[in-house]
Parts: sequence; C-alpha cells; structure tokens
Amino acid sequence: MSKAASWVRGGNVTSPKGFLAAAIHAGIKPGTEKDMALLVSLLPADAAGAFTTNQVKAGPVRVSQQHLKNGKVRAVILNSGNANACTGVRGIADAKKMTSETAAGLKCKPQEVLVCSTGRIGVPLPIRKVLRGIKQCVKVLKPDRGSLAARAIMTSDTVKKEAAVRLSLGGRRVTIGAMAKGAGMIHPNMATMLCVVTTDAAVDRKTLERVTSEAVEHSFNRISVDGDMSTNDTVLVLANGAAGNTPLKSYDADLGKFSAALKGLMQEMAKKIVGDGEGMTRVIELTVHGASTEADAKKMAEAVVRSPLVKTSWTGGDPNWGRIMGAIGASGARLREELVDIHYDGVAAVRGGVATATPVGRLKAAARRSRVAIQVNLNLGKGEYRMLTTDLSEKYVRINLGE
Repeated sequence: MSKAASWVRGGNVTSPKGFLAAAIHAGIKPGTEKDMALLVSLLPADAAGAFTTNQVKAGPVRVSQQHLKNGKVRAVILNSGNANACTGVRGIADAKKMTSETAAGLKCKPQEVLVCSTGRIGVPLPIRKVLRGIKQCVKVLKPDRGSLAARAIMTSDTVKKEAAVRLSLGGRRVTIGAMAKGAGMIHPNMATMLCVVTTDAAVDRKTLERVTSEAVEHSFNRISVDGDMSTNDTVLVLANGAAGNTPLKSYDADLGKFSAALKGLMQEMAKKIVGDGEGMTRVIELTVHGASTEADAKKMAEAVVRSPLVKTSWTGGDPNWGRIMGAIGASGARLREELVDIHYDGVAAVRGGVATATPVGRLKAAARRSRVAIQVNLNLGKGEYRMLTTDLSEKYVRINLGE
C-alpha cells in the first residue's frame, strides 16, 4: 500500500461517505443464505468499469457496459446464485428489468443503475423473485451494511472479501472501499470475479477511467486460479465526491496518491481472491524476469500458471522444475534454454538450463510452504511480469464435478 494511505480497520464498500448498502435472501439460492445486494450512492457518482474479454458475455455485463456510457451512476444491483449468462435475449431483458426496478425504488433513471450477476451459467434468472428482492433491498438500505453486501455476492467463496483505505487529498480526508467475490474460473482478463469499489473522492470521469484501467491491469489481470475466464467478470469504480475535494484531473499532483491507493486496494482484493481459490493448498507468486520484452515475460508467466502439469506438482509440493521449463518453452516467447535460471523461494533449482547441486530435500522444503515465490530468470533482457496463482488439487476437481 502507498505510504500516503492507511488501511481502515473493519473497512468495507460503505466506508466512504455517502454510500448505503442492503443485503437480503430473495430465494435465488436454497435455504436462507443472502443472495442479493444493493449498493447506492446518495450523490450521483462518476463511474468507470472493466469487464470480461470473453466473447461470451452475460446479460448484466452487456447492460452495465451500455449504462456506463451515460455518465453518472446512482446504484449497483447484484445477485449471486445465478449468472444470467448464456440466457439469450431473455437474459439481457432480465438484466434491464433489474435496473428498471432498482431505479423505480430509488427514483432515478434506469441508465443510472449498473447490474452484476454471478453463479451458475445457462439457467434463466427467477426474475419474479429477483424483482421482489430488489423492492426489499430498497427498504433496508443502511450505511453500515457493506459487509452484509459482500457476503451476499459470494458463490463458491469461503470468506467475504472487503477492505478500505484512507488518505488525504488537498486537505480533505478521502476513503476508498471495496467488496469482491471470486474463487474459481480465475484467469486474466479478468478472472471470474466481481468487484465494486467506492470512493467519496471527486475524480474527473476520464481520469477515473484511466486510473481504473491501470489498477485493474496490475491487480485482477495478474491473478490465475484455474486458467478459465468467466462470462461475468466485472470491476466497477464509483466516485461520488462527498469528501469535498477539488475534482482530480490528470495534471493534479494528488492524482498519484489516489492512483496508488486505488491500485493497492485492488491488489489486496486480488490477493484475497487467490487466497480463497477453489481447493487451493498453496499460493504461488511467480515472477518471470530477464525476458527480451515484457510481452514475452507475460506469455511465459501465463503459460506456467495455466499448466495443469505444473499446478498439480505444486499440490504435491514437488519442485518439478522440468514442467516449468516445458511450459515456458511452449509459450511461443523467445528464450535460450542454456541461459534459464529457476529458484524456489531463493533456493536455486536450475542454472544455465540444467539442474543445480542443491539437495532435493532443500528444494522440497521450499516447494512445500503454504506460500511459495518462484523466480524464472531468462537472462535475455529487462522484461518482467509477475502473477499470483494457486496449485490445482483433487479438492478443486471435486468442487467442480457438477454433481
């Protein structure tokens, strides 16, 4: 986190001024688990977003992308338990109904409402339950229900994911809060995840779009759990200006502080997603450096984190560096095998493309830690790329059997 910002104890998506939240059980999920959340800004907020690059996009993604073009945003309505993806024209119509019902309750325009859904793909929304749920949400909006909202958007997540940071801009205290969900179908660009970020800072819309894009690139686009990209990935950032600062623009000296704080918060959300990866037993921080270009480093990093052979060896705590060599060699990026070095938590496994004399027991001890840093040095240039990922366990398979 930037030195200019500090974490807010117990911080969440409603920690910034002027935001309310609600969470209810609408009956989308069985039992009594909360499955709908509503986030509202008391002031019209400037907004920016980033969405899945999958060509198959859920109805709510398409609707939110369109509504973001209209300028100000007042609310985000979210549901879990149903992705409203691959549901055709009906899915888009249902997403629009969700924004219209929310707008009616808040007395704003439907175009001022964004919508997110997460859950099972290919099943139509139980839209009557959803619309009744929206009416309930409007009635129970409070400023202290951010944590309930974070819990309501969980699917296979085992813990809610939220945080907030605080900093000073132009003598005004500014807060940035966030909630996120994600545990499976995690891979750039982006992962199967939702994240809503709020701030009471005033930020010029074009500037907000730029810093949001930069923050996403250095956070959610640098994580992978299983190599699969979802249909519903969405990151939304709402800035309502309630802190009273002069709106930040690209030339403002304070923009760097705000941008760093936003990136740090998103990186924290990304870490929480990886740390809750489906069936994971280890978090791996992979760095490919010494590449000819950053693009080559990225190709190699993504090839490694997407390899089932590599990831299952991590589950076994096996420092099987040959699988890493195979993955980077198949990536299509430039390398010279005889120059490659590989380290596990600083312990040398490979030098010059061949095994080191490091005792196998020492390598295994490094590879069996709950968090392992793996460095791949190509010794060709200055290109570098870092990703957070997990192993791939039997538990992941059982979670995703679909039984």
